[in-house]
Amino acid sequence: MKNLFFGSFLLSLLISAILFENPISPYPDSTAGDLGIFENEVIIGDSDFPGEMEYNQELQEYSFSFSEGQTSDGSNPYHYLYKSMQGDFILRAHLSFEDGEGSGSTAGWIIRNNLSSQSAEVIAKVNSLGEASLDSRTMDSLKSVDAPLAKVNVVQLERRGNVYYFSSAKFGEPFSTVKIENENLRNEVFAGLFFDPGENGAGGKLVVNNVRIIKPAGPDFEQYQEYLGSNLEILNIETGKRKILYNSAHSIQAPNWVNKDKDLVYNSNGYLYRYDLKSEKVEQIETGFATNNNNDHVFSFDESILGISHHNQEDDEVSSLYIMDPAGDTFPQKITKDGVGASYLHGISPDNKTLLFTGERKGKMDIYSIDIDNKKETQLTDTDYLDDGSEYSPDGKYIYFNSNRKGKMHLWRMKPDGSEQEQLTFDPNHNDWFPHVSPDGKWIAFISFPPEIDSGDHPFYQRCLIRLMPVDGGEPKVIAYIYGGQGSINVPSWSSDSKHIAFVTNTACN
Repeated sequence: MKNLFFGSFLLSLLISAILFENPISPYPDSTAGDLGIFENEVIIGDSDFPGEMEYNQELQEYSFSFSEGQTSDGSNPYHYLYKSMQGDFILRAHLSFEDGEGSGSTAGWIIRNNLSSQSAEVIAKVNSLGEASLDSRTMDSLKSVDAPLAKVNVVQLERRGNVYYFSSAKFGEPFSTVKIENENLRNEVFAGLFFDPGENGAGGKLVVNNVRIIKPAGPDFEQYQEYLGSNLEILNIETGKRKILYNSAHSIQAPNWVNKDKDLVYNSNGYLYRYDLKSEKVEQIETGFATNNNNDHVFSFDESILGISHHNQEDDEVSSLYIMDPAGDTFPQKITKDGVGASYLHGISPDNKTLLFTGERKGKMDIYSIDIDNKKETQLTDTDYLDDGSEYSPDGKYIYFNSNRKGKMHLWRMKPDGSEQEQLTFDPNHNDWFPHVSPDGKWIAFISFPPEIDSGDHPFYQRCLIRLMPVDGGEPKVIAYIYGGQGSINVPSWSSDSKHIAFVTNTACN
């Protein structure tokens, strides 16, 4: 009976295909109609042919196209890909027009009350020339603020109550922000990407990547008491394209790229986990008694040693340093002594003989090294300010670190014995933390916090930048605009080919 039924089913499909001249497969593509992180799409305005939208799941990339001759009645319809949202949120994307300058195409983000062409809305838009503006529209009024930068291709629209902030940039540069107020939008809105091909249905194509919808922490959020969800991401530093590998409702932090770039190791809730990039499976790493690890965990250059910072129950929960087998260890070896103060691991020397750490000694925080065999500590910095984030260069010739001894937090480097300390970053508009040197020794990737954050603090859930600069210093460029901070990139996170980095971003779970 099953075979007879299935045969009849296939026959009916074949007849339908012949009648309607449209081939039908009994096994449809499971990705057909995939909208990625959005829930629906619609055309706002009248059009006989609204154009096409495709989502590439592997690249996490959207493309919109509209061919010449697909005309409208002059109402300038646009393609709208949206999600239902409430409260405050951040929308961000990288736009690439592939129809040439001056085509008349525009694109960006729209927040609106409903799907009618008469809805109140806020629009963060950019045209194919890279000219951008923030518009607030109702039935009775239109307000517009131009973005000050040219050649814009990164657009971010943020809602905080009734105020809307439009941050725009040419990729590689910091954001410039304008704002506008609109009291006509409800708490419950639609928010999404739009593509307008321009007057008279001119041909056009738009490619959109690094699309993020973020629910930030609220004003009453308690740091280190409450936590947002996390995205484990990787970034191609040459193209700037990012991909979310894994998301969790938990706080996950500080990924290391290991095992010939096959795995990422991160910490969460005191434990260490290994994410397999091929199978996409997560497994917990055995750490024995060390079940209260913070995000200062480091692999040696040859990956034969895994160093961890565990809050030692036998020493008033003070963070202490241990080394262990990277495959798992039931009894990690303790390196620092009890009663000396907190220790936070940041680096292992290329010869596997020395650990680098930030130590709370003498009532302040400085950078120390410790010999793994004889447990002797050596103080490398000695200031009244915070020195942190120390890491050896792959050739062992320098230690890179961050210090706020000149006011803002900046990047520095010194010789392995602590001599010849020199400043590398000088930007007064950023607080720079956690320099990570690429395996080929050419680049430093680091996180930059906004200037309003205290220079001695690197909190969770901030609007941050990941920047890149030559290893000897130079003008940094932005390679990622993120919502994150503490735990995003605290530890070495380069792939072995020096082409990718891994990091964590954050958002509340919808």
